[in-house]
Amino acid sequence: MGAREHELVVRGGTVVDGTGADRWVADVAVDDGRITAVGEVAGSGREELDAEGLLVTPGWVDVHTHYDGQVTWDPLLTPSSWQGVTTVVMGNCGVGFAPVKPDRHDWLIALMEGVEDIPGTALAEGISWGWESFPEYLDVIEGLPHAVDVAAQVPHAALRGYVMGDRGADHEAVPTPEEIETMGRLAADGIRAGALGFSTSRTVNHRSSDGRPTPSLTATADELLGIARGVGGTGAGVLQLVADLVDLEGEFALIRSMAEVSGRPLSITTLSEVHRGDWRALLAKITEAQEDGVPIRGQVASRPVGVLMGLEGRLHPLVTSPTYQAMATAPLADRVARLRDPQVRATVLDELSDGGLVFGSYDGIFGLGDPPDYDPGAERSIEAIAAREGRAPVEVALDTMLERDGRGLLYLPFANYADRDFESIREMLLHPHTVPGLGDAGAHCGMISDGSMPTYLLAHWGRDVADPLPLEWLVSQQTRETARLVGLHDRGVVAAGYRADLNLIDEAELAVLVPEMVQDLPAGGKRYIQRATGYRATLLSGQVTFRDGESTGALPGQLVRGAQPAPA
Repeated sequence: MGAREHELVVRGGTVVDGTGADRWVADVAVDDGRITAVGEVAGSGREELDAEGLLVTPGWVDVHTHYDGQVTWDPLLTPSSWQGVTTVVMGNCGVGFAPVKPDRHDWLIALMEGVEDIPGTALAEGISWGWESFPEYLDVIEGLPHAVDVAAQVPHAALRGYVMGDRGADHEAVPTPEEIETMGRLAADGIRAGALGFSTSRTVNHRSSDGRPTPSLTATADELLGIARGVGGTGAGVLQLVADLVDLEGEFALIRSMAEVSGRPLSITTLSEVHRGDWRALLAKITEAQEDGVPIRGQVASRPVGVLMGLEGRLHPLVTSPTYQAMATAPLADRVARLRDPQVRATVLDELSDGGLVFGSYDGIFGLGDPPDYDPGAERSIEAIAAREGRAPVEVALDTMLERDGRGLLYLPFANYADRDFESIREMLLHPHTVPGLGDAGAHCGMISDGSMPTYLLAHWGRDVADPLPLEWLVSQQTRETARLVGLHDRGVVAAGYRADLNLIDEAELAVLVPEMVQDLPAGGKRYIQRATGYRATLLSGQVTFRDGESTGALPGQLVRGAQPAPA
């Protein structure tokens, strides 16, 4: 009998399999969307990919995205698909678009616009609706083609608005026991229909476009525990949340209770902010919970989280200048030419003698550069450069934004960079009870572009730092561990029986590119995007979806309904 023919064989790549094991050179055979052999594959493939000199890894699993609206109009789900991501989880932070009554569409759009900085006009134009319940929302998503697999969570804000109506956004209102029971039942219905879990938000940073805090901010313990019990009754699903944790003891006790009464895994946003030490206290609480058998993990970022400011964005130091405001709607090239005119430049700078900043300070603002540098150090702050050169910080900021024909970017990190180094990030990444996340792909269109964090995790921490972390471990964190966090045990490993979601990577070329502003959202909406280099090919279910960063047109992506078992 001759050697078996396979649908596809990846030949001679260096396999980093997602388990943390040492890399090794092997072939990978694929049939019916699954890996069927790893090693020396004797049989031929009807399609063969030469992976000599390339890393072969599982596709990245990104558990923290906000594609809840974009999923209805963008089959590619960029920027994630450009970054080697093959599975995205949306519905994080308590915001999303189901369940929803017909008269609440605009309310949910305003909430998403405010919380996640996605243009409301784009959402209004792009979302087709066609659902009311969360199961109906899943049905609509399932019927749409995509280049990545998509999974969803039931968002607390939408659930509250659906059950409580206008009272759901009123922070003085408390749901009745009957309303709490209904929210728990609907959350459970969503999970039985295929949601991966339930999400909520307890941070003052999340506000609707009209400035009102997110509806879930002041939810009582009775409400949160009632919903958690509803989720727990399914025997499936996970819990995800973000919280300010000003009262760490009290808030974490409530969060821990949610995990305890539901019996379900819970993850919480974990960042080091300007108060520095609190993140260690949070990690200590997570460790204590784990030691007591309560499955709580932190979601951490691979780099600082911060905003981008440039002439193409919606917020930068020049917006308070009357002279600049008079030209703000002109084409970029025209604005650049005028800002380079000595007289106009002098007038603008005179009008900005107070620095022009709406928030932040110049000692915490940096030029991002090209290629982007997310760890510039204190000596490269706008204020430090201004002091060395004897100039006003706002002048240095202006010149930075004028770089690259007016596409230069200022970078204001507001988390994970309080000490102007990456040591807190390293410590959080290495903690035994954390996983990478928080890229927020699909959100923060006008000021943040962090959907590239999976790429940055490998390129920076596995190669570019003075003391790199093991690449095998980093791959495992972004594949098997993120997949396990949300119950997806069928992916994230290069081994027989697992889904054939793969990246072929030129390790030396792996890098994130500088963010750029594009106008590709519905209704002409603008967003920052970020591409990457080094991905020679990305495969989903055994089909090549991207080659060298460009779509092949293949759209094998599916809705992932609920937790998935590991291969038998």
